[in-house]
Amino acid sequence: MAKALFASPDAELRPLPTGGWLLSSRNPLAEHERSVGEMLRGWARVAGDRLLIAERDAGGWRGLTYAEARRAADAIAQALLERGLGPERPVAVLSGNSVDHALLALGCFTAGVPIVPVSAAYSLQSTDFTKLRQALEIARPGLVYVADAVAFGRALATLDRGVEVVAGDSGADGAATPFRELLSTSPGRDVEQAFAAVGPDTVAKVLFTSGSTGGPKGVLTTHRMLCSNQQAMTQVWPFLRATPPVLVDWLPWSHTFGGSHDFNMVLKNGGSLYIDAGRPAPALLEATLRNLREVSPTLYFNVPAGFSALLPALEADHELAERFFARLQVIFYAGASLSGDLWERLRRLSARFAPADVAMTTSWGATETAPTVTSAHFPLEGPGNIGVPLPGVQLKLAPVGARLELRVKGPNVTPGYVGRPDLTAAAFDEEGFYRTGDAGDLIDPEDGGRGVVFAGRIAEEFKLTTGAWVAAGSVRTGALAAVDGLLQDAVVTGHDRDHLGLLAWVNAAAARRILPASIDAGDPAAVAGCDAVVEAVRRGLGSYNAHAGGSSSRIARALLLTEPPSLDAGEITDKGNINQRAVLDRRDEDVRRLYERGPAPGVIEIAETALARG
Repeated sequence: MAKALFASPDAELRPLPTGGWLLSSRNPLAEHERSVGEMLRGWARVAGDRLLIAERDAGGWRGLTYAEARRAADAIAQALLERGLGPERPVAVLSGNSVDHALLALGCFTAGVPIVPVSAAYSLQSTDFTKLRQALEIARPGLVYVADAVAFGRALATLDRGVEVVAGDSGADGAATPFRELLSTSPGRDVEQAFAAVGPDTVAKVLFTSGSTGGPKGVLTTHRMLCSNQQAMTQVWPFLRATPPVLVDWLPWSHTFGGSHDFNMVLKNGGSLYIDAGRPAPALLEATLRNLREVSPTLYFNVPAGFSALLPALEADHELAERFFARLQVIFYAGASLSGDLWERLRRLSARFAPADVAMTTSWGATETAPTVTSAHFPLEGPGNIGVPLPGVQLKLAPVGARLELRVKGPNVTPGYVGRPDLTAAAFDEEGFYRTGDAGDLIDPEDGGRGVVFAGRIAEEFKLTTGAWVAAGSVRTGALAAVDGLLQDAVVTGHDRDHLGLLAWVNAAAARRILPASIDAGDPAAVAGCDAVVEAVRRGLGSYNAHAGGSSSRIARALLLTEPPSLDAGEITDKGNINQRAVLDRRDEDVRRLYERGPAPGVIEIAETALARG
């Protein structure tokens, strides 16, 4: 199936005189649109009646066709131009995914006004709004959109006076401009002039990423970056043009996975996007299941935590599984490593319920690369391989100490960060390659076409007191895979200690299968203290240790945390990734407990027999 869906990889691998490797595709990047707005207008001409986007309302699905979206985008573009918005006065969106959000983005793309989607968590889950204020100080928007002015009232109070607030019609108050006012504007000649002036180097959006520093950085994202990336993906996934993609997708547009990858893939290939208001959280999962019972996707994108939450429902509900797999072509994971357990369970389900083989794949990239750099567009036997570079992209594997850093050059790479020439300069090496901070290794140094394996973050390395270097990313990945999805995420400890430890969060959805009926799966403390969970973690990590190398890989103790990662403290990003440095800094008391003699209550000791091996 993968061979039929995907283009065969044709990778060129060259050793570098300074050490390391340069990996690239021999297939050149084909011509592509000059702007994202051209994608919309192209499909509005040839398939105007096709559904572009839909979301649920009280009456069911509210959908817009390509032709309707084109008309709305032109009206919004005119309204933005009349307000004097542009590169120095962009549009910020504080709310999550919605039809109105999509139309506002399309209006911005048409008018050449950058859009700045800010994580809704910065407004709704934060208590001090520090990250929101930092983001808005960087972006300096001339207009801010929220779906509901009342729900976002406390966040809006942080805005500078004079910034216009536009709110969804159902959530507007007297101080906010109703969104329908933008939609009712009559487009004039100004719109066509502005659209014609939008070029490849025009900034389409600013996306915020914190990296390892915790403070938001505004990543300049141009139309060239977005359009070239989607063209490259279409070349390695030619099935997209034969079967316009149908997505049921929750991934936030404030992040590059949902906003630059998924949304633009639909737009590039004339597909349809059903906005999923659910997500992989116990209180919201039912919304996702309801949507998947009604709409069968052709592609399904998710992070590993999302698949972990979804799988028990698919395994228990055969009717749901039949609907989910009815026309599915590709299962795609990114954002973190997928465990071997989740991979095999997805394989078994697709073999049972899918009418045709379903390809399972992944890619690798960053916010700064819009986002895809490598794609595993060939059959995979299991997780771990992140593929080969897309057409037009060069991947340098540069020596940094004992490891190889993944560095990128291509039309999909950002020109830099908003207002931070210092960060921009530091982000590129002497040959103009973007330094991702990620490590990787070739699957086969004799054959670059076999792909690259992700090897964690360079900055996460540390030394034990023995002097042994620890590749924390690799240890974390191996430990999570060994517990069959029972742990949601984890952080590796041990800097200047004698042995490794693990701070981890239990995956409540996965734990349900072993919890006694007396334990409430919604009570983190009860789940973490459950004997069945503790023993399953102990066995899994013991198994991992038995196959690990020396002290730099084996885990001596683990502690199951009950307080979730804090957004305000920078412990977690909007896409669910853990910031290891921030967690260790904030939870130094938990780290101390891991290394107490005794050990301290709640600390799980891994079997001594497993630790003694090697």
